[in-house]
Amino acid sequence: MIMRDRILVMLRKRYNGCRSNSITTTTLPQETSSSTSMSSSSCTRRIDYEEASNGLYGLPILNTPKGFQHFVDQAIHRSGELIAYISKLPPSSETIRAMDEISDTVCSVVDSAELCRNTHPDREYVEEANKASMKIYEYLHFLNTNHTLYKAVVRAEQEGVLASAEAQRAAHSLRIDFEKGGIHLCPGKLDRVNQLNLEITLLGREFSENVIIDPGKVDIFPNTRIPKRIQSLLQPIYRNRAGGLRESKEARDAMQESGFRIVTDPAILSSILKWTPDAEVRKQAYIVGNSVPKANLGVLDKLIAARHELAEILGYKSYAEFATFPNMASSSEVVMSFLHELSEIVKCRADEELHKIREFKRKICGGSSDGVEPWDEAYLTGMMKSSTYDLDSSVIASYFSLPYCLHGLQVMVNSLFGATLKSIPLARGESWHPSVIKMSLQHPQEGDLGYMYLDLYSRNGKYPGCAHFAIKGGRQLSEMNYQLPVVALVCNFSAPYGSSTPRLNHWEVETLFHEFGHALHSLLSRTDYQHFSGTRMVIDLAETPANLFEYYAWDYRVLRTFAKHYSTGDTIPEKLVASMNGAKRMFAATELQRQILFSVMDQTLFGEPTPSPRDTVAIVAELKRQYTSWRHVEGTHWHTRFSHLINYGAGYYSYLYAKCFAATIWQDVCVEDPLSRSVGEALRTQFLQHGGAKDPSHLLRDFVDDGILKPCKGGIVPNTSSLCRELNLPPFPVYR
Repeated sequence: MIMRDRILVMLRKRYNGCRSNSITTTTLPQETSSSTSMSSSSCTRRIDYEEASNGLYGLPILNTPKGFQHFVDQAIHRSGELIAYISKLPPSSETIRAMDEISDTVCSVVDSAELCRNTHPDREYVEEANKASMKIYEYLHFLNTNHTLYKAVVRAEQEGVLASAEAQRAAHSLRIDFEKGGIHLCPGKLDRVNQLNLEITLLGREFSENVIIDPGKVDIFPNTRIPKRIQSLLQPIYRNRAGGLRESKEARDAMQESGFRIVTDPAILSSILKWTPDAEVRKQAYIVGNSVPKANLGVLDKLIAARHELAEILGYKSYAEFATFPNMASSSEVVMSFLHELSEIVKCRADEELHKIREFKRKICGGSSDGVEPWDEAYLTGMMKSSTYDLDSSVIASYFSLPYCLHGLQVMVNSLFGATLKSIPLARGESWHPSVIKMSLQHPQEGDLGYMYLDLYSRNGKYPGCAHFAIKGGRQLSEMNYQLPVVALVCNFSAPYGSSTPRLNHWEVETLFHEFGHALHSLLSRTDYQHFSGTRMVIDLAETPANLFEYYAWDYRVLRTFAKHYSTGDTIPEKLVASMNGAKRMFAATELQRQILFSVMDQTLFGEPTPSPRDTVAIVAELKRQYTSWRHVEGTHWHTRFSHLINYGAGYYSYLYAKCFAATIWQDVCVEDPLSRSVGEALRTQFLQHGGAKDPSHLLRDFVDDGILKPCKGGIVPNTSSLCRELNLPPFPVYR
């Protein structure tokens, strides 16, 4: 996942995330007596963070929590200088470069604050990051409504003074972003747009906070109903047995019954549903975990209303139209057409898979089964995969100790790109937690390419998922100097106990490779403007590199380079990897159906409103009945903790676009020899290095061929033939 924030115009559509010494070059705010004498190149200087880094993320200004206040003030001051400079410039490329410096200056605050808010264990740092975030967002409203900047961009775009294609694309993109922020509206409407953008941001934060505050809980007695393999995840609890009073301590202890409290956050709920034989325990956990937080029902209603009003003021019939217009899809109608057709293709296979699950349940229950329930799916499909392919998850995990997996990333970047991923020491105050490590991506000829922090272990108060956060985007500072990208991968793997080495299940390995794909996109991009750095591109292409690198986590030729048994050092057997792949394909249609449902729900909730009040619970229930083979459980509302509604509002379909694009790239470019230098060279020079600086359809066609895309109702959809072939589905229809 890429952590994203949709509030802005000047910041572009940002994808952080979500998942060292530090930056070797950066732009620092500088005092000047004459703004007209400034130029982008003359206002930058190279600093060495090995010598001058004693602050969070290698930023000296963040050496204390209060540093965030100074960071914001500094960014606002520097941006003011640049605004004055731009106001005196004739139309030129320098206008766009100075605009990009404003964006970079503000992004530095936003990105650092966002990472801190989600990961820092010190509440004072978190609170100061929150304050900084809100203050910089208020300043963003000023930037987004600044007519001096808008007119400068329009003149630069229209007067034909921009020499490079990237500068022309940047000017066009900035103008569209300004107009999506309502700068062309009358003052009253523009004020309302700004109010709504702030309201949407606050509602998104409230939604996310509610998910953490109210994860739900279920108390289970006796403790024997919980399998031993997951008891360490749960909190032991006790209750008194019924009976008379006893005097001895032994007797009092005998009166207590032991149980477990299941906190139904997504990770623990997933383990309960997968590993617990007791169907009643699974049912209770499923219902509670999918019925919280109730407060988000109201938050989501307000968010839908605010986003729709925003879209209407800006001239769109729905927020879904507003969100999809600048993307390859170009309209919600195109997205829904794609999703509906894909749903029709997958339906028969998904029905067959459900039938197999139902028959399996009848078999193990001795014919007494009343049918398959949603809380049965993970448990039964896990059993079916294990029995069909003789798989044991603990055996698989024994080949994926975390150090070996990190070594696998190092092997991969060396094989593909001739680069080295090296652990480097952290400066004092640079890290936010003792478990954080820092790595540099180095090339023998090109030197440092960028830096990556890894915050991999779960802990209280931390962002609960896995995501890629940007800290600094790459950009060309001068002919000789490039601002190197800095990112953070945030995961929630189980922390090791004592001196033991953490071992990942294969889903976690796949997740690590997915988030590393985002990181490589950022670290290897080489764009003139940070506006286009790495994942800062149209949403329906941004997830493609991450989805592509998931294939590397399943290919034996890759796995044999690092997947070693934690105690014997033996390489993972090829037969075991083949079985893992076979198990993965067993219920692929059901999983694809689930992703279609998520995407359709996202489009529908933010689509055109109905005449009657929108009941999101009823809408989601009906969509589940329509687009999946599984029944909806009355009283549940799982969508109230589906955080992608916040980060990817009306954009979740991009995961399916990316899945299709990645399948084509894998089959057409990578599959013959996925670790070859020629594959790596093609990936880097024809795809990753361009970030968002090229038109996405041109980028894909130049990288693969015209067949990777299909026209559809004025927009573009992926050619899904590669994905269908991979999943053994019928071919996708040809669009007109």
